[in-house]
Amino acid sequence: MAGGITESGEPYSPFVGLVYMFNLIVGTGALTMPKAFASAGWVVSIALITFLGCMSYMTTTFVIEAMAAANAQLRWKRREQEEVDDSDSTEYSDDDVMGRGRSEPETKPILSVQRSGGHVDHFDIVERVEMGQMASMFFNKVGVNMFYICIIVYLYGDLAIYAAAVPISLMEVACGNHSCSAGSVKYNDTDPCWGSVSRKDAYRVFLSIFTVMLGPFTFFNAQKTKYLQILTSVMRWIAFTMMIILALIRIGKGTGEGHPPAASLAGVPNLFGVCVYSFMCQHSLPSLVTPISNKKHVGKLVLADYILILGFYVLLSFTAIFCFDSSLLHDMYTLNFTDNCHVLNIPFLRYFLGLFPVFTISTNFPIIAVTLRNNWKTLFYRDGGTYPWVVDRVVFPLITLVPPIVVAFCTHNLESLVGITGAYAGTGIQYIIPASLVFYSRRHLEPVVGRDAVNKHRSPFRHSFWVWFVWLWAAFCLMFVTANIILTDTKK
Repeated sequence: MAGGITESGEPYSPFVGLVYMFNLIVGTGALTMPKAFASAGWVVSIALITFLGCMSYMTTTFVIEAMAAANAQLRWKRREQEEVDDSDSTEYSDDDVMGRGRSEPETKPILSVQRSGGHVDHFDIVERVEMGQMASMFFNKVGVNMFYICIIVYLYGDLAIYAAAVPISLMEVACGNHSCSAGSVKYNDTDPCWGSVSRKDAYRVFLSIFTVMLGPFTFFNAQKTKYLQILTSVMRWIAFTMMIILALIRIGKGTGEGHPPAASLAGVPNLFGVCVYSFMCQHSLPSLVTPISNKKHVGKLVLADYILILGFYVLLSFTAIFCFDSSLLHDMYTLNFTDNCHVLNIPFLRYFLGLFPVFTISTNFPIIAVTLRNNWKTLFYRDGGTYPWVVDRVVFPLITLVPPIVVAFCTHNLESLVGITGAYAGTGIQYIIPASLVFYSRRHLEPVVGRDAVNKHRSPFRHSFWVWFVWLWAAFCLMFVTANIILTDTKK
């Protein structure tokens, strides 16, 4: 998953929405995908990523339908309150109003309360309703807490991935791995970097610098401005385009070194986690979809985006696994271009690709950290209560920052970090939560809007079978990944 989108909520065209969605989804996960493809085999990989892309598209339509349902629910509550206020000032006594407020909201259809002369589509998505607010509207207290726990775990994984990715890139660049003869060398953590300083020590030095420079932002508020987003998006597209073209040129010359297997089931669990992580966008859909000016064809927009993203992932990964020897593919794909002059012999461009993740990821880290901190506050918030200054300004930022940094100090295996984050928290956010939101929003709104009301943003997968299918698939995935981890540790 890439960084966040615009925070202002200013309207933009459907085409701009398509671009934002592409940028939102395509991010760090894409850089770890080539190695996962090589590990699982190209036939298995293309089958699995296509299926998981379809599943992600399905749950994305679930979230959009739930957003429309939440907008209808808010309109109904507002209209009901207005009617109660009108009644209070005219013909009803206070007792009558209180009785009415208790008895009618769950039974009186919203269409019967409409008094305006013009047509109002109650399912128009005009108010940004974030997933946490939707969870509060449609889930019980346990469900709301489980939602926030899932989001928090995912954001911790995100921060750990980012905290490891930046020092890895800096280590590879700083340790002088640009001699043009290093492309066929596989380095170990204990190999020297500067004199007696090993590569692992250099990684931890850069991680410490990264923590000191970006960690303090966790204690304040940070936003990604429009211009910073444009800059990082341009850099991302230059880097991805360069990598694809350079790999295609090498393959076209017949000098590609990659001979990936057709299938290797041992790599499937990690590929699953990487693919789920790489299609992640459901948690940011309210911020993305709501500002689109014309939502008439938002369903087609989402479908087009998923087709483009799937094609992009396949192109990036296939060119990678046939261009480079599978055993030499880095966790961070950009690093394969920094130590191989047969692919890229221009020093400046090699340094650009090597440092590309540093610039883009560093801009995202503070925003995700602040988001995680705010989710912690929401989880423990109680109506009418306030946090002491020390808890608000010190404790919450520290519990946000310390765990992912500790994880990054312990391991810099990006493929595993992305795989585990995607397999567990990603399964919850991408499958379980969207399916639960659409299921309970339908049950919640039917007695309110009436059976004749049609949600114009309803999912093409409107039958309840698909909701149950997503739930069962999520359960199977969790059991499969957990069993694989246990069996792998047992063999060790």
